[in-house]
Amino acid sequence: MGFFTSSKSKFPWIDLTSSEQLHQIIQESNEHPVLLFKHSTRCSISSMAKSRFESNWKVTNDVCPTYYLDLIALRPISAEISELTNVEHQSPQAIVVKNGKVIYHASHNGIDTKEIEKLLTSN
Repeated sequence: MGFFTSSKSKFPWIDLTSSEQLHQIIQESNEHPVLLFKHSTRCSISSMAKSRFESNWKVTNDVCPTYYLDLIALRPISAEISELTNVEHQSPQAIVVKNGKVIYHASHNGIDTKEIEKLLTSN
């Protein structure tokens, strides 16, 4: 196992693995916000952002499920996320969708768990 392919077992990520699942997730956002996290397993910046996100995220999956996309393995789904959300692809990237609309997106060091948590509690 390489340096940048750390285990996801400690964080309650839900793997995003198909186009059908992505469309279900967008529909799910009508019930509660969902977070999509796009991660490059080959990039040290992406690994640092993911690690920082995991360390600081305090929201449970029943409030806002956290979906993880390995964009190296699943590039077509990453492109589809960009199409469905109208958010230009970046990596790493966090996108929060509520009622089918993007309410937050950021990439790299701009991913701010406290800002996301404020958005989730203010609505």
